[in-house]
Amino acid sequence: MDMAATPRQIWELVSDVTRIGELSPETFEAEWLEGASGPAVGARFRGHVRRNGRGPVYWTTCTVTRCDPERDFAFAVGAGGRTVNTWGYHLEPTAAGTEVTEWFELADTPLTRIYWRLAGRARGKTNQQGMRATLERVRAIVERPEDAPAG
Repeated sequence: MDMAATPRQIWELVSDVTRIGELSPETFEAEWLEGASGPAVGARFRGHVRRNGRGPVYWTTCTVTRCDPERDFAFAVGAGGRTVNTWGYHLEPTAAGTEVTEWFELADTPLTRIYWRLAGRARGKTNQQGMRATLERVRAIVERPEDAPAG
């Protein structure tokens, strides 16, 4: 999605997990863990999720896996000590602002392969709709000068 904002403005928003509740249709709050106060590879945070925007409600522990300021931010979602999936953002400067890509990758395990065969079509559609909603919310914030992060 193209946004009329600098990569820095968008980076500051998407890498601040404490603002995730403003952006995500499923994760309504998050907090840094273990003394982390911002994005860095290996930093951990926990997110409070309302699956499919309806429920069930649960906490997930995430680990930042990519942290290239103004370019890439990604985090792995864990369960039982294993990565279940990874979410990320890629920012590409353009003449008019920034092209923002949000992406999702399911861990390649026997259990997730079975899950994706059974529920993949529905979950994939939910993920696409959620990513679109998230990016629309990001754009609404960064393109509104009075609310945009400094950049």
